[in-house]
Amino acid sequence: MVHFTVVILIIRLSLWLALASFPVFLLVQLLLRLAVPGLPALCMMLASAMLLGAFLVLTIAGLVGTIKVTFQAMADYFSAERRAQRRLWFVQGRHEQIGRLFYFKKMQIRYTHELNRKRLLMLNNRKHIRSLSKTIDQDLLAIKTKLPETAYRQLQQDHARHRNQQNIEALLTLQQRISSLVSA
Repeated sequence: MVHFTVVILIIRLSLWLALASFPVFLLVQLLLRLAVPGLPALCMMLASAMLLGAFLVLTIAGLVGTIKVTFQAMADYFSAERRAQRRLWFVQGRHEQIGRLFYFKKMQIRYTHELNRKRLLMLNNRKHIRSLSKTIDQDLLAIKTKLPETAYRQLQQDHARHRNQQNIEALLTLQQRISSLVSA
């Protein structure tokens, strides 16, 4: 509250000095018209000094106020409470950053595991298809003499087509059909 009162007093003083200089300037004009020697120059210096003093008081008050506010801001910035607040914000930001990093790392690991699982599943399916294909080839050779040539060729074509398409369900169905022909 004291700071605000001082500022108002400084502003009032400079305004009064500026306002008081204007009548002195008018007095100088009057003295010049009356042709009074020496007095107009003295009054002109007085009025100029009053006006300059008013602006000087305002300028100095502004500079002092700016310097004071700057030092207060610096003292506030480097105070223990503010340092602790900035440190807390830093730790919170770091915690959030680590949380985001953990989330994205988790997502990356899931993605990598899913790719590996699909790759292993595909390799396993190929292995089973090869094994099933060999079994079907052996079964076809076993029943080659029991089947007419067109039926045998049709089974071979079905086998080749399903193997190339990697269609395990169709290969299983074909094996069951061949097995039923072998047992019949």
